[in-house]
Amino acid sequence: MRRARRISGCGLVALSAVFLASAAGGAQAAPSVAFLAHQAVYDLSLKTSRGNASVSNARGRILYNFAGSACEGYTTEFRQVSQLDTGENKTTVSDLRSTSWEDGEGKSYRFKIETRMNDTDSTSIDGMAERDGKTIKVKLKKPKAKTFTIEGAVFPTEQVRLIIEAAREGKSLLELVVYDGSDDGEKVYNTLTVIGQPIPGTRAPSKPDAASANEKFKSQTRWPVTVSYYDRATKSNSGEQTPAYAMSFELYEDGVSRALSLDYNDFVIAGTMDKI
Repeated sequence: MRRARRISGCGLVALSAVFLASAAGGAQAAPSVAFLAHQAVYDLSLKTSRGNASVSNARGRILYNFAGSACEGYTTEFRQVSQLDTGENKTTVSDLRSTSWEDGEGKSYRFKIETRMNDTDSTSIDGMAERDGKTIKVKLKKPKAKTFTIEGAVFPTEQVRLIIEAAREGKSLLELVVYDGSDDGEKVYNTLTVIGQPIPGTRAPSKPDAASANEKFKSQTRWPVTVSYYDRATKSNSGEQTPAYAMSFELYEDGVSRALSLDYNDFVIAGTMDKI
């Protein structure tokens, strides 16, 4: 139960980092990122089980919808259903549904998240966040009414934009503080993004999927990206903190991602694009 709950809680942050995006530009910067409005389906499966991990199998799906523009803001809807086999004929099913909206400049963010584990009652998060300079003011309605501030963070759409801009500039590392309203609505993550060498669209992936079979993506550059998420509230006595989880994917110039790999330390889940 604890491990499955962790997947559900981290799922929004991980998937937001992959899927959400907003348009932006700047002086002496690369051209604005033109994000693609699209619907996609990803099939989930167990990739690796490490050490004494009790997970023997995993399966599920991600249903994702992204729409909007820089003028009207970006709306995302997704649902992630995951089933874990944890030995002794025990199975845990998590069902995560979320909707969010972020304006084109990353100044406003609204979110609703609902999580259900097996047959238990669902838990809900409902809130909004507004940016004023480097300060973000968060107002939560659920799970309990609360107002607090965060310094120096970005929302998930802005995070993807900054990753693409860094990749275009040839950077290999990017550090960001990210807030997306997941877990209890109060979680803040320090992130470290590692960006690999660009892959031309003409180079076919080793494992074909719906994106690689689509002519639209054959003209686009993509980058191998790994983002590690560290709980900002957790301190390490050794000075080296273990990430709560990490995720890898190939990121196209229009914000679409393929070949997902969600690493929860003791096991890894793969996400293969089935439809787009």
